[in-house]
Amino acid sequence: MKRALASIAVALAVVAGGAAAKGELTGDPTAGKAVYARCFACHALTYNRTGPKHCGLLGRRAGSARGFEYSAAMKRANWIWDKKTLDRFLTDPMKVVPGTTMGYAGVKDRQERADLIAYLEQVGKSDVCHKP
Repeated sequence: MKRALASIAVALAVVAGGAAAKGELTGDPTAGKAVYARCFACHALTYNRTGPKHCGLLGRRAGSARGFEYSAAMKRANWIWDKKTLDRFLTDPMKVVPGTTMGYAGVKDRQERADLIAYLEQVGKSDVCHKP
């Protein structure tokens, strides 16, 4: 019985490890808030600046924040912002959307991107973005 349980435990560990290696990283919103501090030069959560506001980002069509004038390249981007598209874009914005006016080299570290996305997801559901 102990041997069977040990075998099951090893099998589960292998499956979980493989999924973690292939899949998404778990983001830490608290760490993501620190990463987001780099975005403040151009972005804010609740209003447009040099870049568009980030409240409501996840689930929004790329290039569609009300009141922001996007580059033609971003207006042509044909996707909805979700964790996957945001991760891809943040890796290298100018490569993913050639012609974007977001002149930022990107967040190269996978964990930092996961943390930033977790923060944007958390704050997007908070009272900061949904004032009562």
